[in-house]
Amino acid sequence: MLMLRHLSEGNLEAAAALSNAPRQRLELLRGYRDAIGEADFKRVFGRYLAPENKLIAEVAIGQRRLLVWELGEAGRQLAGQIYVETGGKFLMDDVPSAERSKLKDVLETYRRKSAGAEKKSGSEPDFPKH
Repeated sequence: MLMLRHLSEGNLEAAAALSNAPRQRLELLRGYRDAIGEADFKRVFGRYLAPENKLIAEVAIGQRRLLVWELGEAGRQLAGQIYVETGGKFLMDDVPSAERSKLKDVLETYRRKSAGAEKKSGSEPDFPKH
């Protein structure tokens, strides 16, 4: 949550310092901010802190954690963030790894299931009956 607070305030340096690859994260954040503008940058990251958006899952693989957010104000779109525990702290995980790739796959599975659930009429069963 601290990283999101820094990002919603536009404090890129403080947010990047909470990454396991701070220089790369700072470059990425600057590029994104420059592409969309500072006001939209703050709005995009501030929305995670809005009351209608909620954390719906935390998935752990080894030292890494995937946080899955349901963005209620964005049509219930799902977003994810991956963190890694390092020295007793959780940092944004910006270093490629097998665990990180698996967590990205988990996020995509959540997104597919969410999209499938939205297409149901409400009277359909969750699982086909055999």
